[in-house]
Amino acid sequence: MECRIGCGACCIAISISSPIPGMPHGKPAGVRCIHLSPDHVCLIHDRPDYPAVCRNLKPEKEMCGDSFEEAMAYLTKLEELTRPDSAK
Repeated sequence: MECRIGCGACCIAISISSPIPGMPHGKPAGVRCIHLSPDHVCLIHDRPDYPAVCRNLKPEKEMCGDSFEEAMAYLTKLEELTRPDSAK
């Protein structure tokens, strides 16, 4: 499956703990990455400093759904379930 052009839900919903160019402390969940263009396209996707977590995230039907809203809901829930404090 290929990323849906103009979605960008993963660039907003998930947290990134590793440094990103221009975001040395990574990015918290729910915060828009500074490299996500206004039309929801990653501007550093093909660069060598593209974060490994982003590179390793592969689009799948379950994760992406049929719309940006479905992808955001799924990824937000996944982020909540995988937070260290979610076991409490």
